[in-house]
Amino acid sequence: MKKREFLAAGVAPAAIAALSPVGAWAQSGPIRIGEINSYKAQPAFLDPYRKGWEMALEEINAAGGVAGRKLEVIARDDGGNPGDAVRVAEELVSRERVDLLVGGFLSHIGLALTDFAKQKKIFFLASEPLTDKIVWQNGNRYTFRLRASTYMQTAMLVPEAASWKKKRWAIVYPNYEYGQSAAASFKALMKSLQPDVEFVVEQAPALGKVDAGAVAQAIA
Repeated sequence: MKKREFLAAGVAPAAIAALSPVGAWAQSGPIRIGEINSYKAQPAFLDPYRKGWEMALEEINAAGGVAGRKLEVIARDDGGNPGDAVRVAEELVSRERVDLLVGGFLSHIGLALTDFAKQKKIFFLASEPLTDKIVWQNGNRYTFRLRASTYMQTAMLVPEAASWKKKRWAIVYPNYEYGQSAAASFKALMKSLQPDVEFVVEQAPALGKVDAGAVAQAIA
């Protein structure tokens, strides 16, 4: 991801849509963006992510901002918990008066924020969660996604997997929304290309609590 891609290609146009009608752009002051993510729970992924949007924010504001207004990001940690994500989202909307919300690395948290956006009628850009439900089963007019979905990413891998002509498969996935939807998509797509395929073992350890030795023994 380029430095400016997250904000310039994603959040900035989202801000324009979120602040319609055009009259809203006559306001002075910054465009306030509420950013919610699992920084403490997923530092390996989200430390670089945060550095990226901080660099993009600096560059965009140095260039004059968006439609003559600077961007201001107010970031909050959701603790890897959907309930906490909704709580901080409410705080950002009611107390900080943000114009839109972005973030949600984990899929189950993304779904909670999707529902919050629908209830509060506030624009939400799901920057990281992959579950298809974000814009399909649970989709709404206020929620948009930045990344390719679970189904799309799985569909890119399945043709290669099917080309191996292996009948018996073991599946290992984290036991939460993303892992469950990825496993379901993989099985369905493999069946469509290779009807005789068998899924003989499934291991679904809790998110962040995989015991690699036990899993390897189970699928051996």
